[in-house]
Amino acid sequence: MIKTTEMMLEGLKEYSNPAAKLSRMAKQGECFPIVRGLYETDRTVPGYLLAGSIYGPSYISFEYALAYYGLIPEAVYTITCATFEKKKKKRYETIFGTFTYRDVPSEAFPLGFKIVREKDYFYRIAEPEKALCDKLYTMHPVASGRELFTLLTEELRIEETELCKLEADKVAFLAEHYHSGNVRKLALLLQRMKR
Repeated sequence: MIKTTEMMLEGLKEYSNPAAKLSRMAKQGECFPIVRGLYETDRTVPGYLLAGSIYGPSYISFEYALAYYGLIPEAVYTITCATFEKKKKKRYETIFGTFTYRDVPSEAFPLGFKIVREKDYFYRIAEPEKALCDKLYTMHPVASGRELFTLLTEELRIEETELCKLEADKVAFLAEHYHSGNVRKLALLLQRMKR
């Protein structure tokens, strides 16, 4: 369970020095510091369940979400997340894994993700279409639909059959909020593939 330093200290208030007790607990593996001011009580918790608590508001997206949905073949070990108006990328190395955070447009941020409950945890993850839009938004602009198709199938290694499963209407809606040539080209490409 994720707990703040204040929550941990509140639970230790019967000790004469709660901060010292908390420090001992962390050294003895009774609780695990994630980032400053945040602890996890279960060492076996998968990192993606903690991503939204480490830095936010955020949701899991980019390569991690693309791999989660089986769109890209590689295993992704860094938990990649989207934020907005943070102005710079963030990276956290923890015992639960490596977490990176980068901006997407504010207008696009609240769209196209879902909230998933797993045991006592909740996390936000981009839908497949949104994860791909986020990824393309951060990539170098391509000149044409053909170039985009090459980027998707060769550089990102997404199978054409997987691209066909994406909802063209959803991407077209999202494209209005990114103001990105790559995302607009994706919307057009998917519409052509559906014909």
